Amino acid sequence: MIDIYADGAAMDGIVEASKNNKIKGFTTNPSLMRAAGVIDYMGFCDNAIAYLKEYRPDTNISLEVFSDDEDEMIQQALKLSDIGDNHGYQVYVKIPVTYTNGELTSNVIKTLLSKGVSVNVTAVFTPNQTMHVLDAIGSSQVPSIISIFAGRIADAGKNAGVVVSECVKLNKLLASGMSRNPNVKFLWASTRQVYNYVEAQLSGCNIITMTPDIIKKLSTLDKNLTDYSLETVKMFRDDAIKSGYTI
Repeated sequence: MIDIYADGAAMDGIVEASKNNKIKGFTTNPSLMRAAGVIDYMGFCDNAIAYLKEYRPDTNISLEVFSDDEDEMIQQALKLSDIGDNHGYQVYVKIPVTYTNGELTSNVIKTLLSKGVSVNVTAVFTPNQTMHVLDAIGSSQVPSIISIFAGRIADAGKNAGVVVSECVKLNKLLASGMSRNPNVKFLWASTRQVYNYVEAQLSGCNIITMTPDIIKKLSTLDKNLTDYSLETVKMFRDDAIKSGYTI
């Protein structure tokens, strides 16, 4: 089965998601934090980790650096990883696949893994980028994640399932079908709808991130379509009556 990670930056959302045993991890990013009104970046990270360590120690969280300089990016990553170490909680540090000039962050990935820091390489869109990330990870035994932004790939009019499958297959040895590196997990990111859960499993992903709204919709998975149709018809009629509409 594929693991579900809750995606967001509102502390109340993290608390709510932590009550759901189906949630196996948490992810966030600077854009989500800004949208949630987070002002103290490190303070938020520390609070979230402290809470999860106490109430969901079986999970992990991915926290992102935002520097565009190699040395500073490494230092930021070490600070984020240290927060997890201080609380005894698993932190994956999110490293963008490239700098803003398009150059690959391979050296950052290699350096952090050599220091025992788990990475979540984010904003990956293509098999070519995936191959470069896998090369950077090499045979490292440190757990790592590659986040393929399937939702945005689909927004670009591409078949996300096909692209993600191609990326996942790059970690397989063609002759044996075994993993090049079993410590690498693939994550279906920027989820747009419940059906992405099905697509993510079919593509071979290990993880899918979901916002609180989509997590709530998981109850509709495998629902009988005839029953669902009837519920929809009744909803339309009930809303019309409650509104006092006339024709």
